[in-house]
Parts: sequence; C-alpha cells; structure tokens
Amino acid sequence: MSIQDKFARLANDNAPGQEVRQTDEGLAGVLRGDRLDGRPVDFSHGDVDAHPPSPGSFDLFAAGVALGGAQAYTEYRGDMGIREAAAARLVAFTGAPVDARDGLILTPGTQGALFLAVAATVTRGDKVAIVQPDYFANRKLVEFLEAEMLPVQMHHASAAPGEAGLDLAGLEAAFRAGARTFLFSNPNNPAGTVYSPAEIARIAALAAEYGATVIVDQLYSRLLYSGCAYTHLRAAMPGSDNLVTILGPSKTESLSGYRLGVAFGAPQIVSRMEKLQAIVSLRAPGYSQAVLRGWFAEPEGWMAERIARHQAIRDDLVARFAAIPGCSVRAPEAGSYLFPRLPALTITPAQFVRALRLQAGVTVTPGTEFSPHCADSIRLNFSQDHAAAVAAVERLAALVERYRR
Repeated sequence: MSIQDKFARLANDNAPGQEVRQTDEGLAGVLRGDRLDGRPVDFSHGDVDAHPPSPGSFDLFAAGVALGGAQAYTEYRGDMGIREAAAARLVAFTGAPVDARDGLILTPGTQGALFLAVAATVTRGDKVAIVQPDYFANRKLVEFLEAEMLPVQMHHASAAPGEAGLDLAGLEAAFRAGARTFLFSNPNNPAGTVYSPAEIARIAALAAEYGATVIVDQLYSRLLYSGCAYTHLRAAMPGSDNLVTILGPSKTESLSGYRLGVAFGAPQIVSRMEKLQAIVSLRAPGYSQAVLRGWFAEPEGWMAERIARHQAIRDDLVARFAAIPGCSVRAPEAGSYLFPRLPALTITPAQFVRALRLQAGVTVTPGTEFSPHCADSIRLNFSQDHAAAVAAVERLAALVERYRR
C-alpha cells in the first residue's frame, strides 16, 4: 500500500468538527426548497454548553497548574497518585482488579488510548475482527496499520431486547480464520446497544479458546438508562493477559476538552502503549491529568440527574423518529447516540446529509462511517439542548418529506 493510499483511507470530512469543510459542490439541481429556519444543531458531537463538565473540574485543573513542573512533567504513563486513585475507583466500577503501577496508563483522550492499544497489538498482515457497525476509528486504524479486517455483523435493529445482536458464530469464524485481536465498543457506538451477560461471556470464552487479544472501548458505560444491566468484560476475563479496557471522562462527564483517557489491563500491552506514547505525545496533558482526581467522585446525585436528562432527550427523539413513515430506530440502552434508518429518498444518503446541514442547519454523521452496510442510516449525538434537539429532528423530518421517494 502506498503512502497516498494509506492516508486516503483516513478521510475525515465527516468527522466531528470537520463538516465545515463541506460545500454544496455537486448538489446543484438536487437541492430544492427554502431553508428551514431554526437554531443550528451539530449532532456530530455533544454540546458541553448544554451539559457542562462535572463540577469542580476547572478547580482541579487549576490546582494542577499551581503544582507547576511536578504536574506538568509526569512519567509517561501518568502521575502515580492519580493512577492509584483511578485504579481504586475502577476496581469498584468493573468488579475486577486494576494494577495502577503496571496495568494502567493515562492517555490524551480515549482516542489516544485506542490508537495506542491497537498499535501495540496489531502489525502489518495481522487479522483483526471488528464489529459492523462500530466506531469509525476502529476500521481506519486497522487499515492504516495494514492489517486485515475481518468484519463481524451486529444485528442491532432486529436483536432481542437486552441484547446487542452480535453474530457470535461470525466472531468464532473470524477467530478460526486467524483473527488474533478483537476490537469493539460496549455500549456500541453508534447504536447505543449494550452487550448482554451471555454475549459478554461468549466473547470471553472465545478469546480464551483462541488466545485472542480483546480491546474494548467502554466510554459510555456509566451512562446507562433505566432497566439496563451492564457486564464488564474484565469481570468475565479475570486475570487475562490479553485484555485492554478503555474508559475516560470525555463524554458522560463532558470533559472532552481536557483530552483525557484511561486504558487498563494486560501489563505487557500497557508497557508497549507507554513506549509508543513516549514518541507520540510523551504523556496525557500534565495539568489536565489533575482533573481525573474528581472522576467517579462527582457530587451525590449528579450522575443520576445527568442520566435522567439524557434519557428524557432520548425518549423524545425516538418518538419523533418513530413518527416518520418508513423510518426505524432502536432506543439506545446507554450512551448518547441514535442510529435511525431513513426511508427511501430521491437523493443519495450522502446528498441528504449535506442537504440537511445546508437547508436545515442540522449536522449528522453518515452511517457509512460505521459500516458500509449502513448507508441509509445516520448517527446523532443527542447530548444537546433538549428543545433545540427536538426542533432539529422536526426539521430533519420535514426534509425527509421533501425528498421522499
């Protein structure tokens, strides 16, 4: 693969914050009708103004700044005291031991953790099992590292309640075909489904049977809606030398601006991650690391209120999508993503996404970012102002009618 091909596969025009690069080029003769007025809403990422960071975060950051060099220049895997505090809380959260010294690393965001974990595990020619649909960076990282991707389908729309719908036979087939790494998110991004205890147990059993490394992104595992049970893969793979879990405060806690992630698990993989981090970014932002002192230690009732607010937005948006003839959507069990499937339109899904932004002031992420099979789906991050999100989906519904086949 040429260097040009490698970077061509990393196209990021549809990534959060990048949609401003898009124009109406190529849409002449396609767009019709007046612009639908309303407050612009960017569903490609959450609104930290509508849902501010967890209380005291800036004070902790300022205290880190006040420490000066001692906080600015931590060891590459992060300040030991902060790692110990995080490890203790993660033990309580996941129900499995966490080794603060050798089995945990602080990273520049969970995106940084994902890159380090995959690059520390996968090399050219390796076979990697990934879920479709799933987080778009999973595919891009595997392709960039010139590994072979073995897709495993997740039938989220038709799965039984309480199940993510992963094709477990397909996962075993991928392992039989030589996959030695399995990469997935739980809760799933973009569908918001949560893997059942039986699905997690089977993933753990297959990984053990085939000696595979598993990298699981659990970024939204704190934002669980009523009635949802969550099983941590760590608890199903106690003492595993082939598991890395990724967590962080960027989404549920609205701390994305501080660029903080945490990866923990197999010490030999964490060691490789640290060596790679040393030549990529040295460390997670030193002063920002101090913000993790407040992670999992928010004021009593704060998390419950945050979940309740998001659940209310979720319910209203699901109801509005369900009212669009020909549209289907599954209510997410966790996280802040909706992944509705749109009805047949007279324009392509890619054109609709652009028309939606230009005509209605609504930005969404096309489903093809998450799987080639999801061209007629779109992803919305509904961590937004409640009223503005509802009004935006109403404009989206109007645009569907404008272009309905």
